[in-house]
Order: sequence, then C-alpha cells, then structure tokens
Amino acid sequence: MLYRLTSLCLVAVAATLALPAQDDVDPPKLAPAKLKALIIDGQNNHNWRQTTPLLRATLQRSGCFVVDVATSPGNKDELKSFAPEFSDYDVVVSNYNGQLWPKATREAFGEYVRGGGGFVSVHAADNAFPNWKDYNLMIGVGGWGGRSEKSGPYVRWRGGEIVRDTGPGRGGSHGRRHQFALDVRDGEHPITKGLPERFLHCADELYDRLRGPAEHLTVLATAFSDKKTGGSGEHEPLLMVIDFGEGRCFHTALGHDPTAMKCVAFQVTLVRGCEWAATGKVTTAVPKSFPGSAAVAVHDPLAEQPK
Repeated sequence: MLYRLTSLCLVAVAATLALPAQDDVDPPKLAPAKLKALIIDGQNNHNWRQTTPLLRATLQRSGCFVVDVATSPGNKDELKSFAPEFSDYDVVVSNYNGQLWPKATREAFGEYVRGGGGFVSVHAADNAFPNWKDYNLMIGVGGWGGRSEKSGPYVRWRGGEIVRDTGPGRGGSHGRRHQFALDVRDGEHPITKGLPERFLHCADELYDRLRGPAEHLTVLATAFSDKKTGGSGEHEPLLMVIDFGEGRCFHTALGHDPTAMKCVAFQVTLVRGCEWAATGKVTTAVPKSFPGSAAVAVHDPLAEQPK
C-alpha cells in the first residue's frame, strides 16, 4: 500500500512539474484597437453626398478605422455652432470646401494638428480657406479662392528634382477629366513604400498650378499635366505630406467624384495616408489588385460593407 501511495505521489509531482509556469504562458493576443477617423463635409463645390459614403466605406473596409462624419450646416448663422471634438479622433479627413469655420473651431483645429493630430485633405479640400494661414500651412499648396504668387510658390518636378517656382500666375486649375499615370517620387516614405514606380489612376481632375507656402512639404507622387488635355505642361504634385508642429498631414489631390474614388489606387493611398497621419506608421499592405502602368483597377467599397 505504501509503495502504491508513493508511486501515485511521484506521478502527481511529475505531472505538476510538467505544467508550464503561469509566467511562461503567453496572454491571448488581442486585436489592435481601431483608429478613430472623423470625416468633415456639408459644404463643397463637389458632390459630398456621393463621395463621403465612399470615403467612409473605404476606411472602414480596410479594417483599420472606425469612422464618424461631422456635417456642417449650410447656413452661415448655424455654422457658428459648428464645433467638432477633434481631440476625440486620431485623424480628421476633410471633404469640405465652403464657408469659413468659426474662430473658436479654427483655433481648436490648429491646436489639434499642431499638438500631434492627423489631418488628411481630399481633392477640393485644398480649395478651402485661402486666407486661413494655419490651414494653408497644413495643406502645403492649394488652388482657387484668389490664390496667386502672393500665396506661395508652385511645386513641380523638373529635371529630376522638386523645384519651387515663385513666378507669377494663378493658383489652381485643371484640364479635362481623364485617366493618367502617377509617378512615385519618394518610394521610401511609409505611404508609398512598396507601390509601383508608376501606376494608373481612373478618370479624374488632374489638379495643376497649385500654390501655397509649401513649408515642410514632401512630394510623394506627381502626374504630368499634358497641355493636350488642357493642363499646365508640368509634372504636378498630387500626393504630398506636410509636417505641422507635431502633427502629420497627408494631401491627396485625387478624388473628384465616385469614378475617381472607386479607383484602387485612390483607395489604397487614402487608407495608407490616413494611417500614417494618425500614427506615423503604415501597416496596411499593398494589395495584389493595386494597378501598375498597364491598366486601372476599380473596386466599389459600397458593394460590400464590413460585417
């Protein structure tokens, strides 16, 4: 009997020793928290009612973001109460081109970005607020609204390098909408790293002659604005990043309408640009469907909403 008990005890001890210590057990891996994005719309000379749902679906389908929308009043008197809580979000995406925000809202937004918040300007958002100094520093260059050489230089790719042209001329124009190729000028930046050196974009307005302070601005990709389509004859910046205080700004001049926003190139660069603006890093992979120089790639993000 004693032998039997001893044997059982030894077996129990051995089994206990075989169990891993609690400190050696890896805790269950939790899914990373999604980033919070706020899209601002409500006024635009483009159809924001069509494009905001596409922006929202693109970001949500990436799996990286939860997205809210702040729609400004259209009435100037009601706009006085427009005051989104910018600090609740990792990145603010502007699909807005309209009346000037109230002073308190402008100051809150400037403090938000300067203090480390992310900002993304989409297409006609770079037409907005020509006389708001901080905003123009955030977008780097803009168009229309009376912009001229007094607003700052043109930024172009010439002779294998980025140049700032301070010559006279209007700020902002575009030719006929058409498909065009973008050339990556900084392939080491997290947003463009891994993208093809050249890729096609769906029919869109190719903004040209944008100008502004262009301080702390890095051009990621340009497109040739051909005079045959009513363009400038220059390689124009269409994807840019700008440092503003501690904040990061991504400026995409792409995205005129649903046709442009259903382009995979637009969607991927938007998601990667928003992630970079929010965190300074990009974890979103470049999909196999990303276009090269031979053909565009199209996907409707509204066709299948995330579960």
